Amino acid sequence: MTIRTESRITIASSAGEVWAYVCDVGRWPEWAPTVLECRVRGGAELQPGSQVDQRAKDLWWTHNRSQEVTAVEAPRHVAFAGTMGASPARWGMELQPADDGQTDAMMWIEVDLAGIMRVMPGLLKGRIQRVSDLEMASIKAAVEAEAEAAAREDAAS
Repeated sequence: MTIRTESRITIASSAGEVWAYVCDVGRWPEWAPTVLECRVRGGAELQPGSQVDQRAKDLWWTHNRSQEVTAVEAPRHVAFAGTMGASPARWGMELQPADDGQTDAMMWIEVDLAGIMRVMPGLLKGRIQRVSDLEMASIKAAVEAEAEAAAREDAAS
């Protein structure tokens, strides 16, 4: 059984600026509540086949995890594959330029439920949806704050 969630938000910034923020994996702890630290293995840029290593905290358990980069199509699409618990999982971001220099952003998450995770798919899907909605709101706030700060600096120059 596979569950899928989608979170959508419009960000008052260009797709390039949103892309730069989302692809800066060192900044993931700013918006992803379970990520404590994050880096691309070997210090490389995001590209298909790269490994993104994280120190994460799920509930009360701190652990290491890794995700494979499966797609990078700057500045519109990036995707990853890894696990959520013992279940195979995939997630990605889709960015589309919108009117007035804004960006329509969508985060999707798919989990192939395995083991105990199959017991309550509705509960798990609801939790994933709530977390991804929170993550998208955090991305929006951070990118818009940076854009506002840059505009203020430009106006002061």
